[in-house]
Amino acid sequence: MIKQILGRLPRKPSKSSENREFGGSSTLSLSNSANSRSSELLSGRLVNLDGTTLSGPNSTSNSAYSRGSKLPQAVNQLNGNSVAGPYEALPGFRDVPSSEKQNLFVKKLHLCCVVFDFTDPTKNLKEKEIKGQTLLELVDYVSSASGKFTETVMQEAIKMVAVNLFRSLTAQPRENKVLEAFDLEEEEPSMDPAWAHLQFVYEFLMRFVASPETDAKLAKRYIDHSFVLKLLDLFDSEDPREREYLKTILHRIYGKFMVHRPFIRKAINNIFFRFIFETEKHNGIAELLEVLGSIINGFALPLKEEHKLFLVRALIPLHKPKCLPMYQQQLSYCVTQFVEKDCKLADAVIRGLLRYWPITNSSKEVMFLSELEEILEATQPPEFQRCMIPLFRQIARCLSSSHFQVAERALYLWNNDHIENLIRQNRRVILPIIFPALEKNGCNHWNQVVQSLTLNVRKFFSDIDPELFEECLHKFQEDEAKLEEIKTKHEATWKRLEELAASKAASGQAVLVPHVSPPKHLQHSDGGILLV
Repeated sequence: MIKQILGRLPRKPSKSSENREFGGSSTLSLSNSANSRSSELLSGRLVNLDGTTLSGPNSTSNSAYSRGSKLPQAVNQLNGNSVAGPYEALPGFRDVPSSEKQNLFVKKLHLCCVVFDFTDPTKNLKEKEIKGQTLLELVDYVSSASGKFTETVMQEAIKMVAVNLFRSLTAQPRENKVLEAFDLEEEEPSMDPAWAHLQFVYEFLMRFVASPETDAKLAKRYIDHSFVLKLLDLFDSEDPREREYLKTILHRIYGKFMVHRPFIRKAINNIFFRFIFETEKHNGIAELLEVLGSIINGFALPLKEEHKLFLVRALIPLHKPKCLPMYQQQLSYCVTQFVEKDCKLADAVIRGLLRYWPITNSSKEVMFLSELEEILEATQPPEFQRCMIPLFRQIARCLSSSHFQVAERALYLWNNDHIENLIRQNRRVILPIIFPALEKNGCNHWNQVVQSLTLNVRKFFSDIDPELFEECLHKFQEDEAKLEEIKTKHEATWKRLEELAASKAASGQAVLVPHVSPPKHLQHSDGGILLV
């Protein structure tokens, strides 16, 4: 018995239409990666599960699957009806006249609606080989088709894709390792055993969407909101090969079906919300952000309020999860794109980063500093001045970090010419904030590289404004002297108390301690005292 996946797609056409910009100059290599995969798929000889090879659709080996070749029966179940019959190969497209090719195309689509069980590698080997060869022929036909696809062909094509792709994803037991990004990076990715066929189906869908013979006005009836949602659900697949195809296909759907663009953005937004505030578990956040990077790149100016809200409510909170290292590079690119398009957003972005700044996770703190540098590079002086006080208070804490990579990365900010220029213009505000950290680092930090970089930063301030540097140094020395005086008084007080206690104990007298009311924050509401 062959395992069958059922799939039905709503056929209600979408009524709304909206023209929105789409990024054509993205830095993403979606098209290049898709083309390289496609050429390998069609030109190479692909190894099947039983050790045999599947030739390309134009190979002479196609004659082996002629009209009369029959194989053991397979059971196909479509739309709830069981159909038993021989699973046999259909003739090649070269063997039929042009007028019959679309009919043969539909028959081959029906043949590929049978889904085989790949958990048992010894089962239905010949049938699986026939289906793999037929899928290759479908991919080649879509690539070289001349003449618009009819509505019937579109319907059958999307039905075949849905039957094969839309399935429940079986997650491997990972316990709490999902939250530990570095553990996930070290784990071997989970590969879907059915990839031998899934790869061809994804390739078919990608070429079908990109084909100039696919009329978007007709196709949107079948590539509808329901289809897009199910496609987005597959981004949680543990197989990185599947996510790579999904990324490319979603990118092309967004480009071709303008009517779906707002819905796709909203659906991705909801996936992010669920990930941030509920599960913190999702395998495809990096790929979704990569697609968004291309979309953001094409936003027209001035930015719409919807896009700004997406930045504030979704992208900035994505810095919160512990598994940030899995998608930090793509997230940083998206956020920086916003600041480059509208420099007035820099203040909100920087304050958002400060809100989610890690306290105990040093590796995550280094990532924040790297992203901060990219954002500051696109920040203009007016926006910088709005947030520089809380920003450099945080940088001062980073400079004082005992973790040498955090302190080192913070000091590297002075190597950026644009940031150095912003600091130079606002040195009278910035230097008093970070001066104590610089002085303590230069004398007391255990790492020699951090000490050396600190001395370079001190020299930078000393050279550009010697008077201000001397003022800060004098104030620092005064503050240190006051702290030393307070420390000395405390030590003297404790010493007197110890001497008094010792003398009373020697004479056997009780030591009387005068009652002092504790501060209000140490009192309970019932009048008791909180012991700390």
